[in-house]
Amino acid sequence: MGRAIRLARRAVAYEWGMWRSLTRWILRRPYPVAPGAETYAYAGGVQPILLAFIALSTIEIPVLDVILRHTVDQPTVRHAAIALGLWGVLWMIGLLASLRIHPHVVDEAGLRVRNGVSVDVTIPWHAVARVALRRRSLPSSRAVQYDADDPAVLNLGVGSQTAVDVVLREPLSVRLPKGPSEPVREIRLYADDPTALVEHAAAPAHRRAGRAPARAVSRALTACTA
Repeated sequence: MGRAIRLARRAVAYEWGMWRSLTRWILRRPYPVAPGAETYAYAGGVQPILLAFIALSTIEIPVLDVILRHTVDQPTVRHAAIALGLWGVLWMIGLLASLRIHPHVVDEAGLRVRNGVSVDVTIPWHAVARVALRRRSLPSSRAVQYDADDPAVLNLGVGSQTAVDVVLREPLSVRLPKGPSEPVREIRLYADDPTALVEHAAAPAHRRAGRAPARAVSRALTACTA
């Protein structure tokens, strides 16, 4: 029973956060960030697929209405089907909005990794050893997954891929949708422009960690195809 209640709470929180994101996106009211912070999008990894589903579902609504109008002599059923179809389209638009209005953030405090309203992980700069650009494919489309070959690596992917490796100084547990993670020593994430994110991450990391990660970033950029 306790697990069912927790799942229900997570589902309600996710649904509420998504509709709230859709509202803010329509009103062009992004969430504020700290002065000097930069945001980095990641929705590009799934946006084409979502747009295709939205377009197909939108076309499906009038087609289904015509079919039901000629096959079912129940206006209530037809109206319910139309309402369900409209809800599905709005739900997918809300999902896309949640991805766009919750970008990754690089600021003085650290690197904030997000995925819509479900994932929100802040990695403080003092915990970061280096940030590297490297594109990887993942075996699953799940937003949160541990690496199959190394459980100390946490993948926060988008569209079954990551593009940035964040190597930590020591094992760190981070907050995930299902609770704290196992201690991990590396976190991988996806960004539409990983090169810009990695280059910008060097400056605050240098000030926070007291070392010069810019050289590490430079080496990582040249070795990203390794």
